[in-house]
Amino acid sequence: MSAEGHGVNVCVIPARGGSERIPRKNVRDFCGRPMLAWPIEAARASGRFDRVVVSTDDAEIADAARRYGAEVPFERPARLADAFTGTRAVLRHAAELLVGDGATLANVACLYATAVLFRPEDVRDAFALLDAHPGAERVTAVTPFPHPIERALRIDEGGRLAMLHPNHATTRSQDLEPTYHDAGQFYLWRAEALLAAADTAPPALALVLPRGRVQDIDTPEDWAVAEALFEHRRRP
Repeated sequence: MSAEGHGVNVCVIPARGGSERIPRKNVRDFCGRPMLAWPIEAARASGRFDRVVVSTDDAEIADAARRYGAEVPFERPARLADAFTGTRAVLRHAAELLVGDGATLANVACLYATAVLFRPEDVRDAFALLDAHPGAERVTAVTPFPHPIERALRIDEGGRLAMLHPNHATTRSQDLEPTYHDAGQFYLWRAEALLAAADTAPPALALVLPRGRVQDIDTPEDWAVAEALFEHRRRP
């Protein structure tokens, strides 16, 4: 938790009602609970947040969020609830409303409603990373690509395979630099940086998650894989 007098730590869970590829996925049953219940639990169990807030435009999602221990102190406006609105805009909106309501913010995190594999200890690791780098302004959860991106292939107009980086055609995989992609699960910002007017986000520190705990949930197949991974993690 934040030290008294230095602002509060807030976790914002964006959960709009208009999910398209899996309708109502944020409140659909996932291993016995609405999906967003699991990240709410992880945020609360981490012990690092003074407040866990769900940003939503949907009454059913708001009710589920409150039932599992989150706050819903405002309704997200329609202009920030479409499929094209970026996460930072949603976080800034939440932070600005909380500040306007009298809160002094130290750090603001985003934990996605679909981040069912994210653990309380991951939250603590992110805070430890930010605390260890006083000059840093944010942390992003990433995971390694499963194969070197320099060995990527494309299919040309004739249906033939071609390398994107032919200069690495004979480079050994172990000789290539590891690369990572956004895990799409968690971001941690110093509140001052989040609320700054700059259009370009500052460089982020990397919280590296193992590939086995990162799963997009955009299709029924994704959902089935996520459930299998989740159940595997719960086995004694």
